[in-house]
Amino acid sequence: MKIFIDGKYYDKETARISVFDHGLLYGDGVFEGIRVYQGKVFRLEDHIARLYDSARAIALEIPMGPGEMQSAVLETVKINEKKDGYIRLVVTRGEGSLGLDPSSCPKPSVIIIVGDIQLYPAEFYKNGIRIITASTRRIPPECLDSRIKSLNYLNNILAKVEAHRAGALEAVMLNTNGLVAECTADNIFVVRAGRLLTPHPSHGALGGITMRTVLELARQKGIECAESTLTRYDLYTAAECFITGSGAEVMPVIEIDDRTIGDGKPGPVTLGLIDDFRKLTTS
Repeated sequence: MKIFIDGKYYDKETARISVFDHGLLYGDGVFEGIRVYQGKVFRLEDHIARLYDSARAIALEIPMGPGEMQSAVLETVKINEKKDGYIRLVVTRGEGSLGLDPSSCPKPSVIIIVGDIQLYPAEFYKNGIRIITASTRRIPPECLDSRIKSLNYLNNILAKVEAHRAGALEAVMLNTNGLVAECTADNIFVVRAGRLLTPHPSHGALGGITMRTVLELARQKGIECAESTLTRYDLYTAAECFITGSGAEVMPVIEIDDRTIGDGKPGPVTLGLIDDFRKLTTS
């Protein structure tokens, strides 16, 4: 494995960042998780655009332009000879002092890791998964905008801990008003009255690349879609439910908080979108 760090490549065993990097000390930085399918990087331009938007939102000046960043990602994929895999693209504030002040960091660091993707078992997509609602609430947008994909994921991690302790794969996170925001690492969708609904970003949902792709695929099939206001009631009483993300792709959910969703099996809309997404990524 060859890892890109600030314009140079290092073996996994020798790849290092400073212990004074503010990405390590304070979670000060942004990142993207990107998939590689059959040697092609999935929606790279969209991921790069979101990375730069996140950086701009936290006043982080990335030391290379978007075009140069795209080329660096593609070159790193090529050097690692990955046909199917996962890219972790990270920009940290860089090395600085032990204080919070970001002005002590003269130059941000860019890290590109291309590795294998840990796929979920095939039976999950066939039979669906159970998830829970976490007691950990999403940080409200007036404190930290959910559209910023930052390195500080402690809020999500605490909700993930709850999921693991409950024996569930994922956890739904509510905002401080009790509305559905997203899962710990995935967006969530429900099918209600023939409509495909997902939480609006203003409620704490990250604008996921896979989420946007699924909305596009659904609209192509003539399915009415909306970013909406959802409560736990809307989840519990949905005809279908699924989650989306770079790792999960499109994953059916058949139980939430011990409530069976629909008939307890992945529904036709979900299965159709799983098929459409796989065709898109393998064509």
